Amino acid sequence: MVGLLNVGSLVLGLIAWILPVVSLMQYKKHNHSNWGVLAFLSISACAFSLCFQIFYNYHLVKIEDWSALMDTMGAVAFAAIVLVIVTILLNAITLIVYRDRTAK
Repeated sequence: MVGLLNVGSLVLGLIAWILPVVSLMQYKKHNHSNWGVLAFLSISACAFSLCFQIFYNYHLVKIEDWSALMDTMGAVAFAAIVLVIVTILLNAITLIVYRDRTAK
């Protein structure tokens, strides 16, 4: 059951990247009312993805699997920073693109 935290983290991370891309693909349509909701859901998915990784690391500490922690923490830290940076960039691009459209 705890192994599902990694799968859930991966799925939520992908959702965090897919939602702004979907919002940008809908740019040509006339209805722009849901881009803010998609941006909020994207950032929320990113946050929950990181929470799942924190819970998984907490599980490893609880069962005292120090070798697993030492082996994976470098990759987890790198993946977390990439997830956050890409999510922020995608949502910032969405904000810039839709900012002028919604003001009209």
